[in-house]
Amino acid sequence: MSKKSLGSTVLGWFVVREEEEGDAPAEAPEEANEEAPPDASPEEVIQKYAAQKKAPPPPPDESAPPSLRLPGAVPPVSAGATPDAKVFAKVYEAAQISAEEQASVEKTLTLLESLPKDTPKEVRRQIVEASLRAFNIPVDEIIEASAQEIQALEAYIQQGERHTQSLLADAGAQIEKLSQRILEVKKLMELQIRTQQGVVRSSNDQKLRIQSVLEFFGQEAVARVVKASPKLVEPKK
Repeated sequence: MSKKSLGSTVLGWFVVREEEEGDAPAEAPEEANEEAPPDASPEEVIQKYAAQKKAPPPPPDESAPPSLRLPGAVPPVSAGATPDAKVFAKVYEAAQISAEEQASVEKTLTLLESLPKDTPKEVRRQIVEASLRAFNIPVDEIIEASAQEIQALEAYIQQGERHTQSLLADAGAQIEKLSQRILEVKKLMELQIRTQQGVVRSSNDQKLRIQSVLEFFGQEAVARVVKASPKLVEPKK
């Protein structure tokens, strides 16, 4: 089987990346969600995410892992946090991957990472397989456990997508309510300003009517009464 046909068969199990030796699947799957730039504002991230969700879904990829829901309890990740090894261990546990299976995959990873980068691939495979045989761990079990973990992580991603969509929907509804409330408050502010302007106009008109009485008795009489009265306060200049 050629590398291309192999890549097409198991494409769903691989995260596409550049490989120095050209081992990665020949055909890269279309990314459903591109990450926003790290300096993007929250509004830009939300708009980008919403736009991606409104786009028509890509054609189904028969080779991709199925959409799964993890049967066990999945650890929540608070907003702004990043999952670590402890979280992933709980994800695998939620997918009913045993501790022994997790340990075998981790042991294989440790072996691979301990080998020099420039070691030929075939030599690395021989070393790792010999080490696994020494631990009595069948290669097929390693492959199966690794695929299980990838499947669990894909389910974890999908669950996060569902949670994010739900949160965005709730947040959008709250923003809509708050926007309506802001409009109502702004209308109230504008109404109060117009009301106060009316109060000023009407009161000044009434003051002008009453002022005719003071003008009739004269400024000196008014000044004398204001100064002598405990009820009146002389206006400040």
